[in-house]
This record gives sequence, C-alpha cells and structure tokens, in this order.
Amino acid sequence: MSSPAVLQGLRVLDLTRLLPGPVATLRLAELGADVLKIEAPGAGDDARVMMQSAADRVAGRPGAFYRIVNRGKRETRLDLKSESGRNVLKALARDADVLVESFRPGVMARLGLGYDTLRELNPKLVYCAITGYGSSGPFARRAGHDLNYVSYAGVLDQLASTDGTPVLPNFQIADLLGGALSAVTQILAALWHVSRGGEGRFLDVSMTHATYAHNVVAQIALANDDEEDQHAGHGLLNGGVPCYNLYRTLDGRWLAVGALELKFWETLCAAIDRPEWGTRHWSLGQAVGGTDAAALTRELAGVIASRTLKEWSTLLEPLDCCVSPVLTPAEAARHPLFTGATSEQPGAGKDAEARTAMQSERADMRAPLTGPQRQDKY
Repeated sequence: MSSPAVLQGLRVLDLTRLLPGPVATLRLAELGADVLKIEAPGAGDDARVMMQSAADRVAGRPGAFYRIVNRGKRETRLDLKSESGRNVLKALARDADVLVESFRPGVMARLGLGYDTLRELNPKLVYCAITGYGSSGPFARRAGHDLNYVSYAGVLDQLASTDGTPVLPNFQIADLLGGALSAVTQILAALWHVSRGGEGRFLDVSMTHATYAHNVVAQIALANDDEEDQHAGHGLLNGGVPCYNLYRTLDGRWLAVGALELKFWETLCAAIDRPEWGTRHWSLGQAVGGTDAAALTRELAGVIASRTLKEWSTLLEPLDCCVSPVLTPAEAARHPLFTGATSEQPGAGKDAEARTAMQSERADMRAPLTGPQRQDKY
C-alpha cells in the first residue's frame, strides 16, 4: 500500500545506524519527508556490510540490509569529530524540522551537538534520541541489542515453547516496535505541538522501556495475580485454548487458528465436520489451560494433521473463520495480500516461483534509492 506524501516539505536529519533509527526515518520518508542520512567518513553505517551477499561484496555495493532501510533518502558524509563537520551539521540543523540520532547518551553533547546546543540555533527542532535503555538511569551507558532489550522487558520469556524454552525470533521486536515505531509516534506528536505554535523538544526513546510498555497481555496476567497465565500453553493467547493455536499439517507445515470469538469457532467446527465441538469454547465456560482445552487441542491437532496446508487453506480461508496458513517470508512476498493479485492460492506454489518473486521484490526495494548527495543541496 502506498502512503500519501503528507509530510512533504518536512526536513529530517538522520544520524542513525543499523536498524531502529533508519527504519524510523524510512517511515518518515515514505510519508513524503526529505530525509538526509549523515554517515561518518570511511566505512559509514555498519549496515552497509552486515548480512551482505557475496554478489554485493563483489560489486562493491552496500548489502540489502542497508539498501532496504535507507531507500528514498539522500546521503552525505560528515566528520562530526572535526570543527568543519560540526559546523556543517549546525547549519543543517538550523533549517531542519527533525533530527534523529542513536548514539550512546552523552556522545552528541560531548561533540558540542547536543539538544541544548541545537535548540539555541533552532527552537522548533524536534530532537529524537533512540537508545537501548534511555538517556538517563543505571543502564543508560550500557551496550545492547534487540535480544537484550526483549529479555530485560520480560518479552522474551513470553516467546517460549510449552516447555519454557525461549524462542529466538527473527523479527526484531524491540528495535522495530520499541525503537522505530515509538520514535515515529513521538516525532509526529512533537511536530503537532510545533505546528500549534509550540517549541521543539527532546524525545528520549528507550527501546527497552517502550517494549516493556507494550507487553500488555503479560501485564494483564500480573494485574490478575495469575502468574500461570503467562506461561506458554496456559493463557488465552499463548496456547491455552484450542480455538487460538498452531497446528501442524500433513505436509509438515503449520496452520494458524485464531477463532477466538465463538462465531468463528463454530464456523470452523462446522467446516471440519465437528459441529459438536462448537460448545467447547472458552466463552462458554471451557477453562483456559484446563483439561478439556488440552484434550480438544490434541483432537483438533489430529484432524489438522490429516490434510496439507494447501488443502486447509482452500477450505477454510473463504469461510472467514480467522484461520490462516503460516507462510514463509518468500510466500508472503508473493501473496495476493501484498502483491494485489487475485489468482494465487495462499500457501501454494513452487520454491522456484517464490525465489523469482523475492528477486522481483528486492528489485522493487532498490528502485526508489537515491545516490549520495552533497550536503549543500539539502
């Protein structure tokens, strides 16, 4: 889906690296903002070579990681350790609306480029600092990555198998939800304040604190003094009921059943020729994580295991009962939900077709990129 250029004319200075900050400024660019990515001389952003393919190394170009999260931005290099580099950044900050950085707390201040300095040059500037643990507090200067943030926030403990083993996700929850999304939300709120005649402000985005705040279902269990409900296989949303669970299919794939409401559950039970199961639902008194819920989960697992993912998708998706195939990233890239096509069956297709689609997707990602620009054109 394309986004309207509602932020056209907004000028953003992007001093961030790796994933959280670049994705935040990417979202602003997608909304029409003019984003200037500023990197240090030399190697620049570490994302240029992280997860870089052999073909990209041979071609001497940044890897897909860098290209995807920095598409649609202009680029320049500044040595902020030099007086000339600092002076250029100050000149850019005078005319900018937003500055986003992801250095450790205190780095920009030591360079003479902290918020207190830049606000004197531009009182309307919205200055956003994305850090792991916040700009103050006992952990402020500690290093960390997504895995550390979600572990401290109590989120990783929630991403666990039924035996309690945490699952290492390939989706960076703290970086993207706690960092990028939180930054964009706060930036837009601050810009609204500025547009109403207010001054700019310093935004302190802690990825760990924001992730902790979003761990809502676990907080509900704590408020209910129900520690057991937090454990995998015992809560309403983590495997404690058959109507909201994952099931392996005949071909070794997985089906996601999200029939949380009774009407969806009844539709599903009728479709699989088990209408009598419709009364065995949490809303009708079935104990979440209880004996009947566990037994029915096993029974439903036996039914789902009798057919392939394609067969279940063909039968259940048209019924609007909140059942979906667990797609691979390659399958998701070619799914009609994201391509706009209508002829392909979800979960179906050959691996070669999926690879071709992913290649096309990568080509689309490259298309909007702009080359390095001189800072005096900002």
